[in-house]
Amino acid sequence: MLNQPLPDIKAWVDFFTHAEMPILKKTARRLEEARATIDSISSRDVSSTVMEDPLIAVRILAHIQSACGRRLHSDITNIAHAVMMMGIEPFFDGIGQPPTIESMLQTEPQAMLGVLQVIRRLQRASKFAYDWAFERHDTNIEEVTLAALLSGLAEVLLWCFAPKLAIEIRDRQLADPSLRSAIAQEQVLGIRLIDLQLALCHAWHLPELLIILMDDANAKLPRVQNVTLAVNLARHSAVSWNDAALPDDFKAVEALLHINRDTLLRYLKVPEEMFALYLPASTGSDVSL
Repeated sequence: MLNQPLPDIKAWVDFFTHAEMPILKKTARRLEEARATIDSISSRDVSSTVMEDPLIAVRILAHIQSACGRRLHSDITNIAHAVMMMGIEPFFDGIGQPPTIESMLQTEPQAMLGVLQVIRRLQRASKFAYDWAFERHDTNIEEVTLAALLSGLAEVLLWCFAPKLAIEIRDRQLADPSLRSAIAQEQVLGIRLIDLQLALCHAWHLPELLIILMDDANAKLPRVQNVTLAVNLARHSAVSWNDAALPDDFKAVEALLHINRDTLLRYLKVPEEMFALYLPASTGSDVSL
């Protein structure tokens, strides 16, 4: 566990590169159940479990690049395809029995709650991203979904390996709701987590397309918008549907999907008592999801 920030991004990358990535206890249990029926499961079955856990997902992507990198004609951006490339049995042999997040943080209850909240937010973002990519007839929906799931990778790692620093960032933002995440991160860590995340992706040779999709510097691309808006909406609606940033999120999603406000609110299952707060800004067509 780290109690003090490391001197620079390179030091952070080196630290995480040599650390063993933990996975959720639920993921470990489901993989053990799958291993017990290895003769009857498919790569798609494994993928459904992996796509709920960002750390096992990145572990698999990094492994396929190191194990098969020279033989790959193109980057693997689909977990089911990665498992199929490895083979079911070699996949289980390769992942071994990684530690669980719950065991790692058993003496850090605040950090345990913090990392679970982040992972739930990423799962929600990936669900939004999947649904919107489907509506947009995206050519590879899982790429977009996976990018949304991995969008908070550095934040998850910070909660797991430097819980005191993650708590300090959270507490600063709670004390000052106007304090932006990136500023709080620089105050505590000396770096922004998005910069660390992109550095990790390059160091681990993750697919370039996923890096592009996770980097909002490419915000003009519709697929990047799909990911960014899913991540933003998941963050801003994590506590309630009454966040000040939500009207801007709704407007952007409406433009992406070409739908109106009423349709979007119903699709998102926003409580009807909240409709009056957001419907005056209604624009767009009557296309239904």
